[in-house]
Amino acid sequence: MELIQSFSVDHTRIVPGIFTSRVDVLGEYKVTTYDIRLKKPNREPVIDVAAMHSLEHIIATYLRNDPDWKDEVIYWGPMGCLTGFYLILKGNRAPQEIYDLLLNAFQSVEAAKDVPGATAVNCGHYLMHNLGMAKWYAAEFATYLEANAGNPAIFEYPKSERLVTDDGQHFFDS
Repeated sequence: MELIQSFSVDHTRIVPGIFTSRVDVLGEYKVTTYDIRLKKPNREPVIDVAAMHSLEHIIATYLRNDPDWKDEVIYWGPMGCLTGFYLILKGNRAPQEIYDLLLNAFQSVEAAKDVPGATAVNCGHYLMHNLGMAKWYAAEFATYLEANAGNPAIFEYPKSERLVTDDGQHFFDS
């Protein structure tokens, strides 16, 4: 079986940032999945589950209400490894082109008075939220983005080196 694209990223070298994970063509349309990485995988503690859930709700609400972007947003959700999120948008933009959108989204978390949709009617696990920690993680990431805006490493995936034999066979380390 072919290794999926997100597993071909060298997770020992990735830093927090905004990365293009994949671009898909659906008929006449392009759809881009972005890796919004808040933590260094396998080197930093992951995001607290309840805070991750709160960030999912708050930022999804922000993105789907942003007047310039709401019609472009297909999906916002957490990574299973709890080190970041996936954002799926219509079209194909460079990560630098969505920098301001994401910086503003994470900065907006500070103003949240509650977690949107955190009720038994609206959420599958409405008791698992932590607004205070969500604000902390959001502020940490926004500060990091601002401090590293000119650093190309926050926009370019480090790729894994894979051994390929003369006959084209690929070897993987996982």
